[in-house]
Amino acid sequence: MANSFFIIGMIILTQTVVGILGNFSLLCSYIILHFMGYRLRSTDLILKHLIVANSLFLLCKGVPQTMAVFGWKHICSDFGCKLLFFLHRVGRGVSISSICLLSVFQTITISPMNSCWKNLKVKAPKYIAFFISFCWIQCMFVHLFFPLYALYVSDKRHSTNMRNTRDSGYCSDTDLEKISGSIYVALIVFPEMSFSVLIFWASGSMILTLYRHSQRVLYIHKASVSPRSSAESRATQSILLLASTFMCFHTLSCIFNVSFALYHNPGSWLVYTTGLISVCFPFISPFLLMSRDSIVSSLCFLYMKNSVLPNLIRKT
Repeated sequence: MANSFFIIGMIILTQTVVGILGNFSLLCSYIILHFMGYRLRSTDLILKHLIVANSLFLLCKGVPQTMAVFGWKHICSDFGCKLLFFLHRVGRGVSISSICLLSVFQTITISPMNSCWKNLKVKAPKYIAFFISFCWIQCMFVHLFFPLYALYVSDKRHSTNMRNTRDSGYCSDTDLEKISGSIYVALIVFPEMSFSVLIFWASGSMILTLYRHSQRVLYIHKASVSPRSSAESRATQSILLLASTFMCFHTLSCIFNVSFALYHNPGSWLVYTTGLISVCFPFISPFLLMSRDSIVSSLCFLYMKNSVLPNLIRKT
């Protein structure tokens, strides 16, 4: 069993370190592109906030979970546990909100001009910053409110005698009232389910639009296909890959989290496996984005190697 925990700890450590480096490199690449005058896509603003949210989650979930697996149990005070709980929950909330916003925005962008979205195609980019700000504010408010009124998050040393306590490895949480379940469903579960439904709907709409587009161009010579259409198709495929990967890991993580919540004293195996699954998407997402964007991926690898930036960017 000790060997199994060691393997899990090494996997979480690798995910956390590589994921933080990947997200940080990707964020730096976007910043470099911005200052060098490269015209970023409208979706890049959403992606930058997704990267920040994933980095926050890895730092506040992956790092303490790794330390707990390797035996450093009492690493946080009560305030530290509350802060870690708040920050990693905000990161998780903004992550799913960003994926939802990204999917819906791309669905509107590639929709035909004769569709019901034609009036939003021009207006949508103007509201991206507003919706992203709203996502951050909403997630911070909800995850600040819930621990105050329905959950007591504390250092493990101060929760050994409390009932309904669940051990996350480095901290513990305790239900204060029966109403906490209803509050949790209303504030956290229902919004996440709504976002998930929107992601599924947007992904299906994008697949259908791409299929119809491919059918239309079957009889058109390849050279006559506009570069803009090809670029939009590649961007859509990238977002579809990101959204589908997120939903796979998110669904798996929800299953483990539900199993974790059903037990007041879950075993160490369930605790650490839940932590491992939860950091999978923040770890893999920057590399999915790099694989679909040649300029950004080149900058990321050059940045990580501390090389001199080549003349890849042209003013537009």
